[in-house]
Amino acid sequence: MSVIPSSSPSETARPLYVRLESQTLTLLLDCRNRTPAMLYFGKKLTAATEGAMLTLLSARQEAKCSVVIEAPVSLTPLNGEGFTGAPGLELFNGQQAWSAGPQLTEVRQLSAQQVELVSVDSERGVELTHVLALDATHNVLQASTALRNLTKEPMQLQWCAAPTLLLPDHLTQLTSFEGRWSNEFQRRSVDLFLGSFVRENRKGKTSHDNFPGLLVHSKHTGEQQGECYGFHLGWSGNHRSRVELLAEGRSYLQMGELLLPGELTLQSGDSYQSPTLYASWSDSGFSALSRNFHGFVREHLLSKAQRQKPRPVHYNTWEGIYFQHDVPTLTALADEVAALGVERFVLDDGWFKGRRGDYAGLGDWTVDKTVYPDGLSPLIDHVNALGMEFGLWFEPEMVNPDSDLYRAHPDWVLQTAGNPQLKFRNQLVLDLTRAAVTEYLFGAIDAILREYPLIRYIKWDINRDLNHPGNFAGKPAVHQQTLALYALVDRIKAAHPGLEIESCSSGGARVDYGVLAHTDRVWTSDSNDALDRLNIQRGCSFFFPSDVMGAHVGPRDCHITGRRVSLEMRAAVAMFGHMGIEMDPRELTVAEKTALKAAIALHKKQREFIHHADLYRLDSDGDSINFGLVSPGKTKALFAYNSVRETARTLPPRYRFTGLEPELRYQIKLLWPARGSFKEYSASILDQIEGQIFSGEALLQFGMQLPIVHPQSSLVFELLAV
Repeated sequence: MSVIPSSSPSETARPLYVRLESQTLTLLLDCRNRTPAMLYFGKKLTAATEGAMLTLLSARQEAKCSVVIEAPVSLTPLNGEGFTGAPGLELFNGQQAWSAGPQLTEVRQLSAQQVELVSVDSERGVELTHVLALDATHNVLQASTALRNLTKEPMQLQWCAAPTLLLPDHLTQLTSFEGRWSNEFQRRSVDLFLGSFVRENRKGKTSHDNFPGLLVHSKHTGEQQGECYGFHLGWSGNHRSRVELLAEGRSYLQMGELLLPGELTLQSGDSYQSPTLYASWSDSGFSALSRNFHGFVREHLLSKAQRQKPRPVHYNTWEGIYFQHDVPTLTALADEVAALGVERFVLDDGWFKGRRGDYAGLGDWTVDKTVYPDGLSPLIDHVNALGMEFGLWFEPEMVNPDSDLYRAHPDWVLQTAGNPQLKFRNQLVLDLTRAAVTEYLFGAIDAILREYPLIRYIKWDINRDLNHPGNFAGKPAVHQQTLALYALVDRIKAAHPGLEIESCSSGGARVDYGVLAHTDRVWTSDSNDALDRLNIQRGCSFFFPSDVMGAHVGPRDCHITGRRVSLEMRAAVAMFGHMGIEMDPRELTVAEKTALKAAIALHKKQREFIHHADLYRLDSDGDSINFGLVSPGKTKALFAYNSVRETARTLPPRYRFTGLEPELRYQIKLLWPARGSFKEYSASILDQIEGQIFSGEALLQFGMQLPIVHPQSSLVFELLAV
């Protein structure tokens, strides 16, 4: 086998340990041996604690019926090292690539927060590069693995995980995120056990079912106390997450892109880079962990323009009229919602050629002149005249068989030879790995945006799984399909500066840092049921801040659950995200219109605070779901009490305003809803505390007795330091 010389120099003097540090974290990498491995990742260490000390303290001995020296849990643990857990790399060719064992050849410490480690197996012609960067301010680690084929022959890649991270042995609980359509981001906790906990997603998008995020923590970790780690894979395609406890006591985490058989072949000189693994740590509970991720997202994933612009209050037409489009109705809806304070009008599915239901039209991205005889200009002009921006729905990756596009190009869809397509919402998936498809999609979307330059927002949807993900060459396509999506979104945004794009996938099936790096907002869930949304948004908030989570006030009777929740509570839940409304506003009573207008005005007044404050989730007793937002200086806070069911005792418990400064004094007021809009059994504390001043210590340590309110009620309190 001939090998192309690596661009890396031969092994030279290199540091024995690499140390990366942020405000609260230290990452120590052990580079003494053949392969680099994580030695420590956790609470910031002083300079007095050196890598050699930790190596000595962790010295292990030969055990009965075991190897003399254990195989390392390296950043990419390998069969070639004799590792019998899950390897971090699986590849093969006609020779020995399957047993690759690269040796560390170069350490490039670019700064106190970033390092590149290059390892080469010259016998098998494999080069591995690990890149690790620790954000100095927000304490989030970014880690990725790159593989390069140094031979002159092709290699088949089956698996290349992001760097494998060793877990501390005193944390024995794992929380994962699962769900389904309209019930995303549900948490499930298990004790670590001998063997592997594995979650896999093969749906071709991030999925409702298996969000690529994990928490590792102690049994006693809560929202404000205890040690915990958080891990998220920033990737919008297939993925695998694994936590394994080995028989000899070590445990590790491994996350990466799940590749289908034969999906990736590396030709001579070709490289593959894993998705980025994001990780952080806290010894002050889950909320502090989330605040690390929120600060990172806001600073590094969102554009500068998005960070500086207030998030406009949305009106989305979907649950208001579905496919029943006509210009007089839509202009009437625009009049209604503008009067409520809405700032962006989004025309959802149903505006393009032949689209009278979900059975036809996808792919034919031209305005339906039978519904819009003068195009979209009259509606856009009307919306703009009312002071609102205009947004438009697309589902570019999909096509209906009943469409001009499919009739002209039936070969443009993902499919596998000889296998019938599964029916799924009357649509098929376009093959974005085919250049003609992405050229067509860019041209079609670009043409709409050029014809109507006042469209400043796209809701980008994808409503089916990739069940037969074979491309035009008969190869598995999810990897290239995902990269093609990112490239298409970037190309459209580059051609139309200032355009914002929302990632929607039947709700929350494509919510991850990978897609968020290319878009501006995520649609958290298709469920607008306020009670469901409390749990969904709570789960999403472990990794995503409020300003990117779309949250709408839905219809009086939820279209998914059939549940009726008061408008006051629906508004209270929606105002703590990127707020919008999604209903037929003509159903509102005068009282409901008054309340909704007040809620939108309140959100607009508070949104800069809501979208930048620090989140403190409160531990839940099952009867209510509660949280607070506190300014960095602790001078202002908003706290929400959301009663879900009747309390187990005569009176609800006290409410402790977590995150306040004990030495400050705070004036408290009920900010939402208006008194008289909810029922109380008798005179309560709400009659006595309004405008009163309390020490932060009293509010935090002693807490405030909550009033008896009906289940499915929300109270929002404002606290200002005086």
